[in-house]
Amino acid sequence: MIGAHRKIRIGLLASAAAVGTVAFASAPAQAQTTAELQAQLQAMQAQMNDLQRQIDKANARAASANAKAASANATAASAKASADAGGSDLDLKVKWKGAPELSSGDGKFKFKVRGRINLDYGAIDQDRAKTGENDVNAVELRRGRIGIEGHLYYDWKYKAEVDFGGDETAVKDAYLAYANWAPWKKSEIILGNHFVANSLEEMTSSRFITFLERAAFIEAFELDRRLGAGIWVGDKHWSFQTGYYGATPSRQEAFFDDETAASVRGTIAPINTDTTVLHLGASYRHRNAGTLEDTGAADLIRYRARGADLHLADRFVATPMFGENDDMFNLEGAIVYNRFSVQGEYAQLDSQLPSTIANVSPTYDGWYISGSAFLTDDMRNYKADTGGFGRQKVNNPFDPKNGGWGAWEVAGRYDVINLADGAAHVNASTARNAVTCDDCGDQETWLIGLNWWINDYTALKLNYNQSEISGGANDGATISGFGMRAQIDW
Repeated sequence: MIGAHRKIRIGLLASAAAVGTVAFASAPAQAQTTAELQAQLQAMQAQMNDLQRQIDKANARAASANAKAASANATAASAKASADAGGSDLDLKVKWKGAPELSSGDGKFKFKVRGRINLDYGAIDQDRAKTGENDVNAVELRRGRIGIEGHLYYDWKYKAEVDFGGDETAVKDAYLAYANWAPWKKSEIILGNHFVANSLEEMTSSRFITFLERAAFIEAFELDRRLGAGIWVGDKHWSFQTGYYGATPSRQEAFFDDETAASVRGTIAPINTDTTVLHLGASYRHRNAGTLEDTGAADLIRYRARGADLHLADRFVATPMFGENDDMFNLEGAIVYNRFSVQGEYAQLDSQLPSTIANVSPTYDGWYISGSAFLTDDMRNYKADTGGFGRQKVNNPFDPKNGGWGAWEVAGRYDVINLADGAAHVNASTARNAVTCDDCGDQETWLIGLNWWINDYTALKLNYNQSEISGGANDGATISGFGMRAQIDW
């Protein structure tokens, strides 16, 4: 800017000199008297004054430009110093992941509000003539969750979520985790309320499962979140989870001697490509019943499942509360090939009853096989580092103006839960204790489903399910029902 100012000044002076030279050179020819010469000098003086004013204006403009440049340099230097010191207060990035995710420019901090809504309708024939239970025609808020998640200082993750479904409040995920301590895609040490890893269906979020509800053995054997400590690690072709747990948050104050659970699970995915997945896994869990604080008695375990695999249905196969401890073994497998997928699991549970009830250790089991096919060019999203399925990626979200109709999926499942073992022995042994196994029986369920994944975060699901009950007080009953869900998450 200073160089430009000098050029302007030199140019103006040169112009003045040229004017003066021309004026003096032509003076003898144009002026013969002193008066005429004086007039010419006055005109030259006026021109010089005008040139000086132009020089002054140029100087002022150059000074202003230099001041602005100096201010800009100072601001840039200050911003650099602030960034070197850890980032400014306004150093913020926003990414859309169903809802805004806020993060610092250096990635050290992240924060996101999360939630989901599952609105269900059920019309269920509960075979009143045999079960004595009325039919169901109702809607429910199956899940209504709100929470937060994020991370601190790169490697500390947190999540907290509360569910208001069914007009009740329940704590779901609520934990702190130390992550990225190993070179794998996932490496976390988790403290708080989180899933006890024991099943492919359980490790797949309710947002992404194929049917309205998970398989019957997951409810019957009480696979759920618990308060405890766990280690989760995994990469592109495998996962491993283990942990030690106490009670669920809803019962954390009920025990004098807390109920406990320990689990271990491992999965492998020897094939995991963009078009093909092969998943195999196994898990084990051991549980001990707790001692109730108010009575000092053992809080024994029971096993039960809802009819037709629908949440609004009653439970027609169930044991009394009589398990002192149990051991569960689970095998799982899945194959995905482009639009098609098949998955299945088998779980066996050995329950130990107190000698005061019966000298018997019943063995229960549950299993299912399911398959699905997309009518559109879509595929299930497998997450090998957790050994479960993740968010459904919709190739053409619903947008009729641009030819997008979402992802359409048809599916079927055969689901079995057996809770009849040892029932006769329990009934014969416990008449004097008023502990009976009248509802201990088996349930077989067929399910047919149609899913419309509108986009990555919204879906409509339809199920028609039918259960056959054998054994126990509801022997021969047929429970059938239609279920529908509208869901969104963020």
